[in-house]
Amino acid sequence: MAAFTCTSRPLISLRSDSKIVSSPPQSASLSFRRMFAVLPESSGLRIRISLSPSSLTSIHHPRVSRLRRAAVVCEAQETTTDIPVVTDSTWDSLVLKADGPVLVDFWAPWCGPCKMIDPLVNDLAQQYTGKIKFYKLNTDESPTTPGQYGVRSIPTIMIFVNGEKKDTIIGAVPKTTLTSSIDKFL
Repeated sequence: MAAFTCTSRPLISLRSDSKIVSSPPQSASLSFRRMFAVLPESSGLRIRISLSPSSLTSIHHPRVSRLRRAAVVCEAQETTTDIPVVTDSTWDSLVLKADGPVLVDFWAPWCGPCKMIDPLVNDLAQQYTGKIKFYKLNTDESPTTPGQYGVRSIPTIMIFVNGEKKDTIIGAVPKTTLTSSIDKFL
């Protein structure tokens, strides 16, 4: 499972999977607490915040009222997809000679952000069935095509119309960003 630092978007919901150990107010302590935060626009993302006792301060000391250290880890869940695969050898026939708009998701299996947006791309593929064709290109298995189009980071999503590249979206973006880019070409 890929791990990377999260620094974006405010948290919407927060839940704890362990219990707080209570003691008298003078020495209130928290032995261990792990919290998960869920970002609404990234259904494949779960953020784990692990706080150790040394990283927490007591709420009874007004001078020290914030966390000293906290580790934030984003976990991308494994996902499966029904989106067809395009390779270097099938690129011309499936993308460049396609009738109508085509969205291509450039990704790799080791890429955490790629796994984060995979559920969003799957939802969009179902939502836009019959309006736009969706394909996924594994950059590890087919490195020639991404090189021709200047793909330097993944995930990268490109939209083609009649064989011509019209739009590029780089990184794990919210669903609204993807839908607004798609809607421009329908």
